[in-house]
Amino acid sequence: MWGMFPIFFGLLAPAGAVEILAHRMLWTLLVMLMIGALLHRLSRLRTLTPKATVIVAGAALMISVNWGTYIYGVLSGRVVETALGYFVNPLVSVLLGMIVFRERVNRWQAAALALAAVAVLVLTLDYGRPPWIALVLALSFGAYALLKKVVPLDPVTSLTAEGVVTAPFAIGYLVFLSVTGTGTFVGKGAGHTVLLMAAGVVTAVPLLLFGAAAKRVPLVALGIIQYLTPSLQMLWGVAVLHEDMPGTRWAGFALIWLALLIFTTDAVRRVRRSRREVLIPAR
Repeated sequence: MWGMFPIFFGLLAPAGAVEILAHRMLWTLLVMLMIGALLHRLSRLRTLTPKATVIVAGAALMISVNWGTYIYGVLSGRVVETALGYFVNPLVSVLLGMIVFRERVNRWQAAALALAAVAVLVLTLDYGRPPWIALVLALSFGAYALLKKVVPLDPVTSLTAEGVVTAPFAIGYLVFLSVTGTGTFVGKGAGHTVLLMAAGVVTAVPLLLFGAAAKRVPLVALGIIQYLTPSLQMLWGVAVLHEDMPGTRWAGFALIWLALLIFTTDAVRRVRRSRREVLIPAR
């Protein structure tokens, strides 16, 4: 589903990126409120401490930046660059872990980070500028994941709380568009209106499926499966939208893929070793 996001958000033109973001925030909140009510979890919102509220607000800001940047990337015809952001994201998460939690990295992780840095340099030379969309996507989602790691809420309640934080801004902007007559929610056909409303379901369902999968699938396997998302997005950008991919850009992506191969292989090896260490004493 995440891999097909460029298809869906591409259908929302002529709405602009900020308008789509506002609708995505609002309708996602409504979906999460309904789910929270069905699961009897809305009462947990009242238990938020001031510290937890600050963390939720920070997470809401980061995911808003991420969503808005992604939508802008799709609408501006830079789907391949958005895919790059999600290829880089696992390595950014490692980097943030080093900076914030003082986590130590082994030589293979360090090699993967070094290759990623070289890849960004190669792509900067290719684009003639840093790949800002990719970097903002990777950094914002990495920071979002970091905040979600420490927020004292379950995924459903946390996402609902983030929606409560962003709703006033979303509603305010949509009211502004309505008053000024620059919005597209009405006047562009019923199909366009339904698609904008569907942004809530399109956002919430993959997140809920991911949350359910995280409890059932080994973390390393889950991480590998997630590479399908940017792979499918990149395929759409290259094969369907025919975005420009010169040789130097392929070289930059190849370095990223090599870094991810090293990173993933090391993660699998460490998991297998830890399992052996658990099993050996039991014998």
